[in-house]
Amino acid sequence: MKTAQAGIFALGTSSHVYLEFDLVDKKQCKEFASAIAAIREPRTTTGGVNFVIGFRPELWHQMAPEDSPAHVQGFDKDIAGSEGFVMPATQHDALVWMSGSAYDVVFDMGKTVIKDLAGKATLKEETSSWAYRHDRDLTGFVDGSENPTLLDAPGYALLPDGVPGAAGSVLLLQKWKHRTMEWESLPVTKQELVMGRTKAESIELKNKPADSHVARTDQDKFGNIFRRNMPYGNVEEHGTVFVGFSAEQDRLARMLNSMAGVLDGTRDALTRYTQPVTGAYYFVPSVEGLRELR
Repeated sequence: MKTAQAGIFALGTSSHVYLEFDLVDKKQCKEFASAIAAIREPRTTTGGVNFVIGFRPELWHQMAPEDSPAHVQGFDKDIAGSEGFVMPATQHDALVWMSGSAYDVVFDMGKTVIKDLAGKATLKEETSSWAYRHDRDLTGFVDGSENPTLLDAPGYALLPDGVPGAAGSVLLLQKWKHRTMEWESLPVTKQELVMGRTKAESIELKNKPADSHVARTDQDKFGNIFRRNMPYGNVEEHGTVFVGFSAEQDRLARMLNSMAGVLDGTRDALTRYTQPVTGAYYFVPSVEGLRELR
């Protein structure tokens, strides 16, 4: 039985950084793989850092074909939805996501990772995030109300034993920039119709609109995923880092198509107040899969 990367399920961390890299030389992927697999977290019981390391699916298949799930692809093409709405593709070669209880240790480890990969990979995207009002995103609503429990999450997030990529996961990473002024100008009742939930108690509306965010991302329809979303940005410009893990890429892809209005022309109402600015898929291999890269 293989072991999932522990950082996938490391809830309760308040500081995060997402580092996305591109290879300097595609022919040197083995050297890069060895360097990234050698990354080590601080060996302390306090002030530690959790890691999640992922690869562009095609790159992982090139490096570890026997441990690569079939039909998983990078986010290499924009999703063109209804009314001119677009989800951009900004795929990179690798992701190192670090999380911890304080930003100083995450910051220091981020510098170390960039230094260790220097000459082999170039940092292309850096995003820092932090907890907001315990479990709310910057819209003021609770984020992840439908998340499976930690007991159930592995069954939805991880590929099962006995298949290529076992104990690995498909990760969808996006940044969504909020249109805060437009959003906050709405009365709470209108915000609730956009979301499909009440704001204070996070109770799903019985008669939610068909274009509400809850309706467009209904996990009963598309399948359960494990979300680890976090706020990002500064006072002037900010939004949500969407972090979704799934054993099946199709669940994630169909959810995005639903939000964009590709499936039936109905666009997620929330996309009128928040705009995707990045989009990438990464395959997050098992611990044993990473170890084989050394």
